[in-house]
Amino acid sequence: MLMLPALLWVPFGPFAMIALGVWCASAPGRRPRLWSLLVPLIPVAASAIVMTFPLSRWDRPVLEDGTLGTPEHLHDFLGYLAVYVGGITLLPWLLGYGITRLARFVQARRRTPRPPLGPDPDPTPTHPDAS
Repeated sequence: MLMLPALLWVPFGPFAMIALGVWCASAPGRRPRLWSLLVPLIPVAASAIVMTFPLSRWDRPVLEDGTLGTPEHLHDFLGYLAVYVGGITLLPWLLGYGITRLARFVQARRRTPRPPLGPDPDPTPTHPDAS
């Protein structure tokens, strides 16, 4: 039961995070941002627990010259952070947020009237003697 949210997060998590990113870009306030943190909390924490424990995998091996090497599990954990946290959780949120902000910027830019470029097409001639 512990791993069920983590397993379901793989196929459905990116869509949920895209929706949360769009919601954060559309609605101001703390509520969308709070939900963006709370929704992925359980699946990411459950998978992080599985990746972290047992702690014996984090023992540093002693190399031939007597120095301590990097834990063998370190590269696995960094890969987990990159794919599960970065690729499945953070990147879709950033894409949803960024695309929504960009679309709103372009729409606002199209709605505002632009001043004409160059000289007036029909300038009224002014006579220096006319006052």
